Amino acid sequence: MSETEAAARLAAVRLVTVQAAIARAAALAGRPADAIELVAVSKTRTPQEIAPLIAAGHRSFGENRVQEAEAKWPALRAATPGLRLHLVGQLQSNKAEAAVRLFDAIHALDRPSLLTALAAAMAKTGRRPDCYVQVNIGEEPQKGGCAIADLPALLDAAVAAGLPVAGLMAVPPADTEAAPYFALLAKLARRHDLAALSMGMSGDYETAAMLGATCVRVGTALFGDRG
Repeated sequence: MSETEAAARLAAVRLVTVQAAIARAAALAGRPADAIELVAVSKTRTPQEIAPLIAAGHRSFGENRVQEAEAKWPALRAATPGLRLHLVGQLQSNKAEAAVRLFDAIHALDRPSLLTALAAAMAKTGRRPDCYVQVNIGEEPQKGGCAIADLPALLDAAVAAGLPVAGLMAVPPADTEAAPYFALLAKLARRHDLAALSMGMSGDYETAAMLGATCVRVGTALFGDRG
């Protein structure tokens, strides 16, 4: 077996394993598995590492940085139409236009200045990627995300600006039980009549699927540990 064939087989096995885990978790919660989009977080991964997962049939990917994504994804998209790209890291306002041009979903709306920049970029480009408002669900000063108390005002401003707000996103504190934070994010989404929840990563995506996630962001479980 060639190295390329071995990589393709391993990618397919990892993909099926994660998909099956999501399906089991969704079933336990009485949810359809296809209600949950699996985003393969490909930050720091090379096109050569990403290609086997695309060959296995996966189509949704996530990147943390606009500049890194600009270097990788135009060629990958040209080779495989229909790929869906998510920005799952923090976004600087001066990168808003580049992000709007490249991504299909932006999971990092967390402050009024970025809201203004995104609205201007969408008006200029005519592209309208889905926007998730990132909530600092654990009230951690070192993390991005709007404060829970500031969420109503930010959502009102986003609606007034005409942004396509899909839902909420959060990253729970590390090394703690994620379930209470996922439940809180789901409660906030219901309170504001938002359907989408971007939550859950490699260590807790099954819990997120059970608690209402519509989008899970999985890296290591699909790509393996970084060398």
